[in-house]
Amino acid sequence: MSNPGGPELPSQIDTSVAHSARVWNYWLGGKDNFPADRAAGDAYKSKYPLIEPFAKESRDFLRRTVTHLAQDAGIRQFLDVGAGLPTANNTHEVAQRIAPESRVVYVDHDPLVLLHVHALLTSTPEGATAYVEADMRDTETVLAGASGTLDLTRPVALVINDVLGHIVDWDDALSLVRRLVERLPSGSYLALSHSTASDDAHRAVQDEYNSSGAIPYIFREPETTIAFFDGLEMVEPGMVSWPNWRPDANTGTLTARAGWGAVARIP
Repeated sequence: MSNPGGPELPSQIDTSVAHSARVWNYWLGGKDNFPADRAAGDAYKSKYPLIEPFAKESRDFLRRTVTHLAQDAGIRQFLDVGAGLPTANNTHEVAQRIAPESRVVYVDHDPLVLLHVHALLTSTPEGATAYVEADMRDTETVLAGASGTLDLTRPVALVINDVLGHIVDWDDALSLVRRLVERLPSGSYLALSHSTASDDAHRAVQDEYNSSGAIPYIFREPETTIAFFDGLEMVEPGMVSWPNWRPDANTGTLTARAGWGAVARIP
């Protein structure tokens, strides 16, 4: 199986079934997707047209939080867990524009992401990027792999952007975040976001998508997901909808309740 004009696809990648990372890539305007992904993306969008600005505002939340961490908090080490397919404004690109010496480690275990990992491993000469192939729930493998590039005795920004909905069990999701946070030194940060349903129509479309055979994503309310930040020191403005987290001239305004996030310091 091959991707016309691209690298050979691993045998475990089935292009006939929609894949959440490729559908997301399609909504973001990327090229790493196939007819099944575009069909699923169009079907979702026909019933919930805000999904494209929703995807873009999720990505823009990542850009603004990494900008804050590198520019204002002085962080030079980033651990991006559940990185997904590379697209515009990847964590290393944002951080290294501000601080070329930044070091970034991406974590994912999706064979599709592995296929495109070369795009995540570009780096400034002063900095470094690396990739750890691991399930984000496997804390020991994640941290052991990250330690080859990051100094885990010094502050690290743990970035978990809108991927925890793929972990269906709430206790599993909460536990993995707490295990990672507990292993990072004082002065580190957690930047985390999670999608919720903006209305009943949005929830119904997502339920239909989850039933299609694609990798499911579970919506959770901000009143639940704020628990990820228990014991941490919230950075202003706290946990808010994506467009309301330190907006700038490029921030959208359409998805007021579709996704929430925050940045917090580890004391």
